[in-house]
Amino acid sequence: MTTAQRLRLGLLLSAVLIAALGIGAGLVRAAFYEAPAAGSLPVVPAGTLAAPVAGTAGRCAGQPVVAARELRGMWLTTVYNLDFPSRPGLSQAQVEAEYLRWLDVAVAQHHNAIFVHVRPSGDAFWPSDYAPWSNWLTGRFDGRSPGWDPMAFMVSEAHARGLEFHAWFNPYRGTQPAPGGGSGTDAAKLAPNHPLRKHPEWRIAYPTGKNGRFYFDPGIPEARRFVEDSMLEAVRKYDVDGVHFDDFFYPYPEEGQDFPDAASYRKYGAGQSKADWRRANVNTLVREMHERLQQLKPWVKFGISPFGIWRNRSSDPRGSASSGLESYDAIYADTRTWVLSGWLDYIVPQLYWTIGFDKADYTTMVKWWTTLMKGSKVQLYIGMADYRVGEKGDWSDPAMLDREMRLNRQYGAQGEIHFSAAQVRGDKFGAISRYRKAHYAAPALLPRLARLAAAAPATPRLTGSGRAGNRLVLTASGVATANWALYRSTGGPATLVATGRAGTEIADRQPVAKATYCLSALDRGGNESPLSPGLTPPAG
Repeated sequence: MTTAQRLRLGLLLSAVLIAALGIGAGLVRAAFYEAPAAGSLPVVPAGTLAAPVAGTAGRCAGQPVVAARELRGMWLTTVYNLDFPSRPGLSQAQVEAEYLRWLDVAVAQHHNAIFVHVRPSGDAFWPSDYAPWSNWLTGRFDGRSPGWDPMAFMVSEAHARGLEFHAWFNPYRGTQPAPGGGSGTDAAKLAPNHPLRKHPEWRIAYPTGKNGRFYFDPGIPEARRFVEDSMLEAVRKYDVDGVHFDDFFYPYPEEGQDFPDAASYRKYGAGQSKADWRRANVNTLVREMHERLQQLKPWVKFGISPFGIWRNRSSDPRGSASSGLESYDAIYADTRTWVLSGWLDYIVPQLYWTIGFDKADYTTMVKWWTTLMKGSKVQLYIGMADYRVGEKGDWSDPAMLDREMRLNRQYGAQGEIHFSAAQVRGDKFGAISRYRKAHYAAPALLPRLARLAAAAPATPRLTGSGRAGNRLVLTASGVATANWALYRSTGGPATLVATGRAGTEIADRQPVAKATYCLSALDRGGNESPLSPGLTPPAG
């Protein structure tokens, strides 16, 4: 065989290999991504790409990269249909369309996570072996299926937009009060498959009167284990990124009424005071959920959003300089112990107060929480009171949230979650637009999860570009981890312009001329690869 023949044969074999690799990659990509219309992605002319070189950590085409590392999210509330669905009993098409519009809000705000209320009160937004279908979805209390799987849709569509999906659960609430549309304490209204119908010994009604609801008794070990199993079922079935609780464990106190758990206290109290026993019950739930999540899917984050005051300094010298309700004493939530024990990946204290508020000054509370976090691997996000904008007094100032978020950054909080989605979308007095411009003007990477620290992923490579409408769409190889991040430089520092899940479209939705792009890969713990060699798309 002549030299020329060997050269031609080598080129032919190379072409076959490249084609085969392209088909394989295309099959994988096709499972996640619908390509733009044919002809909309012209091939980059030969010679545009630089020769393969190793990626560079923290630099794109020789320029430093700039990207915030913080969580940004909003709570999407289903109970009472406060946010979503807009009313019970909507069709699948209507629910899906509403949810996509909420994701549009999140993307427009440059959020990177969404917290969806999937177990508001002993029910479920997925086909569950442990709970009836939520009446806030179906419009019925009979527990019958709506005929589709909302959870699968919600998780998939959030991921398609580069958003983490945190499944938000209320562990112990079994029903909601009847005046708001719940079944209250009428056992006859419980669905046939409701666990509190099957296990009336787990059921506690509180408070008395029309605003009563059923609770799972936190003091009964079998009830607690069942509640854990019911939440972990969703983790097993779906690719959720987080398990999220709010502040409802033991109920907030009602004047003149004590939570009627005397029977379980007599059986399981083991000589403790009732207050210490209740705190131990909540601590056990938190610790066991942490341990069981680690065994089931260690990459799933576990977080809780408690009431913002652990204890006041007047009750405990370790407490905050505040004078409000204490979660430790009133609802038996020992939030400080959860952090110091490392039972959480993140905590989101609800600091729903203003700067200068006498009972719980916002600045004072942020300082207390950030001090508590020092030396811990628990991440601190702040629960923001978007819903209070427009109230009388200091909340009438549309700059209040912006000012508070500046303090979050000053003292080292790692992000925010906003309550709730309806207020984010409503943008009362322009308060949300104001803080978006000041703090969320560009996308952000999620904070690194300390317990999932690992070697950096392999460096991906940008392989081509083309136009699809107003978007510049880029193709890539080597994104073998969960996520990607796209950076753009126009001669100065490279800024983050987009993030997404592996397999989804990599695009700059507001491209500029003469820009150079670099791509990185990130694993589920937020560890980032070196950046790819730069790619400069051709003009036009």
